[in-house]
Amino acid sequence: MLLIFALIDGILYVNPTTLVEYWLAPKITTIPMRTDTNTDSNLTIYRKDYTAPSFWVDTVEMGFDLDPKSTVVSTRTTLKRNTESTEKDLILFGESLKLVQIRMNGQKLARTAYEIDKHSLRIFNPPNEIILDIETQISPIKNTSLSGLYVSNDNFFTQCEAEGFRKITYFQDRPDVMAKFTVMLRADKKKYPVLLSNGNLIEKGKLSDGRHFAKWEDPFKKPSYLFALVAGKLVCQEEKIKLQSGRKALLQVWVEKGNLDKTQHAMDSLQNSIFWDEQRFGLELDLERFMIVAVSDFNMGAMENKGLNIFNTKYVLANSKVATDADYAGIESVVGHEYFHNWTGNRVTCRDWFQLSLKEGLTVFRDQEFSADMIGTNSGRAVNRIADVRVLRQAQFPEDAGPMSHPVRPESYVEINNFYSVTVYEKGAEVVRMYYTLLGHEGFRKGMDLYFKRHDGQAVTCDDFRAAMADSSGRDLTQFERWYSQSGTPRLKVATKYDAAKQTFEMTFTQSCPATAGQDKKQPFHIPVAVGLLNAAGQDMPLHCQEQANPTDSTTLVLEITKAKQVFHFTNVTEQPTPSILRNFSAPVELEMDYSDDQLAHLLAHDSDAFNRWEAGQRLAMRRLLKLTAAVQVQQPLELDTMFIEALRKTLNDSTLDAAFREQVLTLPSTTNVAEQMDVIDPQAIKAARDFMRSEITRHLKADLLTAYENNLTPGKYSPDASSTGMRALKNLALAYLQEWPKSSTFELADSQCANAKNMTDRIGALAAMVNAEILTGGTHKDATKSANKAVAHALKQFYNDFKQEALVIDKWFMLQGSAGSTDVAKMRKLLKHPAFTLSNPNRARSLIFAFCNANPSQFHAADGSGYALWADLVIELNAINPQVAARLARSLDRWRKYTPALQEFMQAALQKVAASKNLSKDVLEIVTKALAA
Repeated sequence: MLLIFALIDGILYVNPTTLVEYWLAPKITTIPMRTDTNTDSNLTIYRKDYTAPSFWVDTVEMGFDLDPKSTVVSTRTTLKRNTESTEKDLILFGESLKLVQIRMNGQKLARTAYEIDKHSLRIFNPPNEIILDIETQISPIKNTSLSGLYVSNDNFFTQCEAEGFRKITYFQDRPDVMAKFTVMLRADKKKYPVLLSNGNLIEKGKLSDGRHFAKWEDPFKKPSYLFALVAGKLVCQEEKIKLQSGRKALLQVWVEKGNLDKTQHAMDSLQNSIFWDEQRFGLELDLERFMIVAVSDFNMGAMENKGLNIFNTKYVLANSKVATDADYAGIESVVGHEYFHNWTGNRVTCRDWFQLSLKEGLTVFRDQEFSADMIGTNSGRAVNRIADVRVLRQAQFPEDAGPMSHPVRPESYVEINNFYSVTVYEKGAEVVRMYYTLLGHEGFRKGMDLYFKRHDGQAVTCDDFRAAMADSSGRDLTQFERWYSQSGTPRLKVATKYDAAKQTFEMTFTQSCPATAGQDKKQPFHIPVAVGLLNAAGQDMPLHCQEQANPTDSTTLVLEITKAKQVFHFTNVTEQPTPSILRNFSAPVELEMDYSDDQLAHLLAHDSDAFNRWEAGQRLAMRRLLKLTAAVQVQQPLELDTMFIEALRKTLNDSTLDAAFREQVLTLPSTTNVAEQMDVIDPQAIKAARDFMRSEITRHLKADLLTAYENNLTPGKYSPDASSTGMRALKNLALAYLQEWPKSSTFELADSQCANAKNMTDRIGALAAMVNAEILTGGTHKDATKSANKAVAHALKQFYNDFKQEALVIDKWFMLQGSAGSTDVAKMRKLLKHPAFTLSNPNRARSLIFAFCNANPSQFHAADGSGYALWADLVIELNAINPQVAARLARSLDRWRKYTPALQEFMQAALQKVAASKNLSKDVLEIVTKALAA
């Protein structure tokens, strides 16, 4: 499963986070009540307390009589006692259910034989073998949480990861309970002509009362979180493909009528995913058909239900008129992610939810590799890698340092929803990538093969995956386990020494990890560090390391740091080198290396590792941003040195570099990145420093930027290929920079592009440039400002009128305004009342509210605290509708203690207001409670 985007500093990222399950370890003799306001410690679930379920399930037969107001669910389950369990009772989870009847082995169950409460049904000491019949009644149309069975646009959908299935029927709703499912769906044929569920369609037909039925069978055992059904008025694009074994499979992409012209890219992405997994990992689609269904009301990005993937429309619908290059890339990535779960998540699943990264971290790594391979070029792979690391640094590193910090494999949780996190997903993917770095391409493949051979059809742990990697390679990976059990971002300090007489170069690595929530002391990690050495001409030098077990003539070596302090000696180093450290970002650490500006400029100009080339530019920019921020705080004059400007000029004008890579280098570190380097965060000072740097870059490079703009036009038919995408990215970045030059001519350039753009990437890029233009701030350009404001208002109005029937495009329209520096709290409250805005749709809520709170620092962190007051009101209001979305919004203030004292006071008051509100969900309460206690 993949969560919808996170919006950081105005950039949309596909980020992991969602639901998760609460299951009861059988050794606990009483059912803890999960009330909406109780966060008592007895609700904390611990990994160490795991025990297997008291009963195993063999088969599940389900019948649904679908009705929006009252759906009847009949379930027949065959169970067999787990003889190794000491728990005598059968505990089934259920929420918001009306129990109609319950029968065991054909007999109605006496009321004294079971007890029922708000969250569970306990059957006292049942026989060792059971056929359990349960009938429940639910109201999908009232289900605004979008978890379980719910209605969206008069269609039925489900979302069961992780606790949704218990909102459908009483069941052992935990991932280690796996069974074969057969599902019968019955509904009004006119209202719901399409009836879908997991697996293969084995029967369908008409019923006598105007209804019809469809019977689906999943031939593979699965946990209940992978159950899915869809019913409604949908249309599909379908294609048949031939698999590597010679079998044929039917692929379908289901959407609402009117969206069929936006499905081709999703279909192409699905086929590419299937063929890539065959070639890269030898994994074949195991069903007769594979279905994707798009729904507009969805809490996350998509869900990997076996054979019936349910997607947020954001990650399915695309054509050049409504989707940007980023949308196309996101669809390819998310379609790949969910398809790859068919093996890494479905065929082999998690024993318990503490092992969530076993499927999510592994599958994020797989979708990252897929996206990189689809581009194919080395520079394209580097751009993808840079994007991955941006997410890690702007979202995961701050999480690692905050009150919600937790290991990749958490040891405990209160509400598992809150642990579908960037740590589990993105850092989890980095952990998998480190296996790949340590073992190499072939070694990693051997480990994957052994993993599937051992565990296909099982629910397993992160340790099982690590064991497969160790056993297949003969490597001792015992210490590597600390990446799963220790939280925090390790810091790797590097000191170097060159001896010209002996022609030796010494590198000393010292690792540490700061204390984090619940973990004060850390043991050394096993850190793979890819290094290279550049000579004065910028060429890679051959590496001969005394500590390397198998010497090679490679120009990149992977050093394994396993101790708190470790020294490596390189011989035959004929001149003073410039070290290139942590190539391709080989480990998720903070690198502390005292590079000089000249060394960084040398790396930026010459490093053969494209990631480190970009990294050198980021380090140069960060030094200056921190210096400028400090100057703003003490009201000193601001200056930007010529050396930095010229380094950017050289990169911008280097036509041997891909446009996409140049765009990445010219993109400054985000305000979040700068904030992470400060002991006390001052949002207004950071923004002022960053604004000054942008304006100075434009002042010195305006001619170069205009040339870059003109040289990267993409006339002709739109294509989302890597080359065209990179050109548009660089062109639109240049256009945005040019708006820092307060001249009407550059603003008119943006206005003209917005009016005449032939694709959404260029139109939204120009509109974003206009909305954030420097000319709008006034100063000595009052007449130009007045004209520009009129042009922006007109462009926004025209954009809305052109796309008001396209929900995903209107999300972009709201996002642009929410993140604009001119959007203050008063304007936000006005936008919240816009007829097109609604809190009930997660995409729409995120597009405006998350944009304001996470990507508009100058206004959200207003000195009077009005931004925080608005945040508190919205968290409380969202909590009543959709606790998951509310909890994500609550994270905006979880690191409040890092801000200036004046802002802290307002933030604390806002957090306390939320914490004191009535009927607060556990999702939100856990976050605000931990934040206040930090």
